[in-house]
Amino acid sequence: MGPRTVQRHSVRGQILQALRTALVEGDLTPGEVYSAPVLAERFGVSATPVREAMQRLASEGAVEVVPNRGFRITVRTPRELAELAEVRALIEVPVMLQLARTIPTAHWAELRPLAEATAAAAAVGDRARYAESDRAFHRALLSLSGNDQLVSVAEDLHRRSQWPLTGAPRTRRAELVADAADHMALLEALAAQDLSVVRTLVREHFTGSKS
Repeated sequence: MGPRTVQRHSVRGQILQALRTALVEGDLTPGEVYSAPVLAERFGVSATPVREAMQRLASEGAVEVVPNRGFRITVRTPRELAELAEVRALIEVPVMLQLARTIPTAHWAELRPLAEATAAAAAVGDRARYAESDRAFHRALLSLSGNDQLVSVAEDLHRRSQWPLTGAPRTRRAELVADAADHMALLEALAAQDLSVVRTLVREHFTGSKS
């Protein structure tokens, strides 16, 4: 792999991250079609790395390819988001319960910095940074299962569910802060091997259900 190839991959990675941030922050409007040249001009790069990054986002379900026009930002309906939350709960609840039974209590303290990172991002309403730290927290938890395929599937579902929050900025920040608080509470429940609380916290974290 030569220097030009490495540079191209670096640019594509940077553009992919920038596009993901724009999606999470709501800078790219759901339902709107964006052409690669227009986005390339916005980011000050050529259209090629933009197209490559958008193809990756298409594989993740964040955008749809519109032939001869560009890429349409996927619109997530409330039903679709609820279904994603339900699938995530179906996967992660039993995994978390098993981890609570098998992982030594002292280990959970090692994950506190990851939970604290989500709280720090939430406190300032940084949606993009929260999205990254939120995935890092859940990835670290699920990695303890030793099942790489599970981690990969769960992260794909996680990305698909991370869309701009509706409502005023203050409301969005409040929701992020509440979600971040769930992370710390979950670590405490896992350390205490309180299976009932673990089950409830994980389901409510995803679905918002209090049942």
